[in-house]
Amino acid sequence: MAGKGRDQSFFTRMAMSVAKASGKPATFATAVLIVVVWAASGPLFGFGDTWQLVINTGTTIVTFLMVFLIQNTQNRDTEAIQIKLDELIYALKGPNAALLDLEELDEKTLDKIREAYVKRATEARRELGCENSPEEEAKMSHRGG
Repeated sequence: MAGKGRDQSFFTRMAMSVAKASGKPATFATAVLIVVVWAASGPLFGFGDTWQLVINTGTTIVTFLMVFLIQNTQNRDTEAIQIKLDELIYALKGPNAALLDLEELDEKTLDKIREAYVKRATEARRELGCENSPEEEAKMSHRGG
């Protein structure tokens, strides 16, 4: 399959492997086993500060590294989904091609586009015989009328 293996950076391959492995039942079982062994060793070490520091340090390091690996995987997945959605929009007849890269726009521009779609939805509901849009209903109930 194209895009796999050698075409990817070492970090990408590693991140994907770790993300895949971290979601497996065996990985969870291993983590549980580590905690059980740590807890069982408590009496041997007198439940001391060093004993507690071992698990705290270990979990902190793993959590810190996993945040970056998971974020990398999520960023790639989101980008791939966005590209697929862009292709679907582009492939449909009559779509608004200006919507292809919305994720690159600032919030103010997105709000303007959203307002235009809310207006279109309101007009479509009126054509169907619906008196008020959900937004208008919310405004009216908020005003008490």
